[in-house]
Amino acid sequence: MLQRCILRPCHVLTLVLFVSASDDFDWTKNERTSFYYGTFPTGFSWGAGSSAYQTEGAWNIDGKGMSIWDAFAHKKGKIFSNDTGDSSCEGYYKFKDDVTLMKDMKFNHYRFSISWPRILPSGLKSEHINEKGIKYYDDLINMLLDNKITPIVTLYHWDLPQVLQEKYGGWQNVSMVNYFNDFANLCFERFGNRVKYWITFNNPWSIAVEGYETGEHAPGLKLKGTGAYKAAHHIIKAHAKVWHTYDMQWRSKQKGLIGISLTADWGEPVDITNQRDIEAAERYIQFYMGWFATPIFNGDYPQVMKDYIGRKSGQQGLGASRLPVFSPQEKSYIKGTCDFLGLGHFTTRYVTLKNYPSGLGDSYFADRDLAELVDPQWPDPGSEWLYSVPWGFRRLLNFVKTQYGNPMIYVTENGVSEKMLCTDLCDDWRVKYFKDYINEMLKAIKDGANVKGYTAWSFLDNFEWDEGYSERFGLYYVDFRNKNKPRYPKASVQFYKRIISSNGFPNQREVESWKRKAVETCSSSNQLLAADPLIGHMEMVTEIVVPTVCTLCILLSAVFLMFLLRGRL
Repeated sequence: MLQRCILRPCHVLTLVLFVSASDDFDWTKNERTSFYYGTFPTGFSWGAGSSAYQTEGAWNIDGKGMSIWDAFAHKKGKIFSNDTGDSSCEGYYKFKDDVTLMKDMKFNHYRFSISWPRILPSGLKSEHINEKGIKYYDDLINMLLDNKITPIVTLYHWDLPQVLQEKYGGWQNVSMVNYFNDFANLCFERFGNRVKYWITFNNPWSIAVEGYETGEHAPGLKLKGTGAYKAAHHIIKAHAKVWHTYDMQWRSKQKGLIGISLTADWGEPVDITNQRDIEAAERYIQFYMGWFATPIFNGDYPQVMKDYIGRKSGQQGLGASRLPVFSPQEKSYIKGTCDFLGLGHFTTRYVTLKNYPSGLGDSYFADRDLAELVDPQWPDPGSEWLYSVPWGFRRLLNFVKTQYGNPMIYVTENGVSEKMLCTDLCDDWRVKYFKDYINEMLKAIKDGANVKGYTAWSFLDNFEWDEGYSERFGLYYVDFRNKNKPRYPKASVQFYKRIISSNGFPNQREVESWKRKAVETCSSSNQLLAADPLIGHMEMVTEIVVPTVCTLCILLSAVFLMFLLRGRL
């Protein structure tokens, strides 16, 4: 792996290569080829993912501090059905059972996140380190390694310590850069002898836009036109600082890699013969993934973001662009701070030009001057935003290859949800989604994309942010009505397990037999799940009804005895 000292003299040459490479992507060429039977390169890594707040529960147990998501979810009306992640999947208590399931699926890796407030309750390393939180992650990491599963660890999957939000305004404040670096440094110190794959941030687009622009996510701020850009600016600086800290202090001893996970939908021009549609589609990608990837790979924001936000800011009578500026020193410091790119991807949009007049006010969405469309024929298996468009995945991977000099890619999130009311474990739509999306990834590797691993999202049904438990992405169904949170395998477990064991798609006959076998096995799981409400009912009878009846009997007996004694006196 190239060291930083080797990268620096090549900056000018690398920039030229990146600029020329970005011109190689052919927007007019969208090959939608038939299913490709073949296998992945030797050593390709397969796994699934989760995050701390979505899965662990135990929100105030063993010294854990409050996160912004604890605070946000406890406010009425913020989350669908006022759900919270207070107990979620009880992953904090059930991780041994979960690792056993992973071993059965023959995962090569498991991606999870470390909760900042679980190990630093006040957010600050200088104040208090929670050793019980450290022990939980030690035990999880050790058990994964004992079962030959590589841990891929995300340092920040959205759960900022609430104290840092209240005191400093969270990611609106540049002081988060140093506080996050201290937290990361503690993780390297305690876990880095065993963890070799680190992700600084998961989907910073969502942190910035949904946390500080629309307010849909914690901390729920609506700082339109400025909040998202400011938060992103500090997140990029924080990522770079952590990369340098690892590079200077830990890399030579621990031999690990540091990346970032960026989520990006693909944007396809409505009309590939229309230059304005092509420009709008590229703008969609640059305002989404390029917002973070371009500084990290090239040293500065995409030129189209600087142009559009700068022009809109001028039209609004502002003296400077709402997009913050990196100094020359910061550009040099940020550039090249990525050993691998984590890529989350779920769906695709058609994109066309749409001019937003400046009189509508400041907005990240208006700054882009585009409209997003969907094809009504695209399958819509679950979330209202998530359509199954497999060919968009190959397009995105090839775009990354040409735009950023073919970096090493780990797919860190890919999957599909179902509606809350669906309790059918024979999830044929998810089987089809995984089959088609993984196959498009295989085609992209055949095209030359440097993809090293794939992470299905998600390992378990879990707390799905503002949607609460109304959306389920899991390979395993979790019965949230039952206090024990039992896990039930969906058909997609068996299908994905066979993709892993075959390292791809050997031939048509075998792949078709996988689906039949997966559907056969899920019917028995369906029967178990159908019996579960009865089990839950019996638990309620045992734990609530019986004690209540007993208490009433004792009270009535006492009253009867009192009257009896009175009558004798």
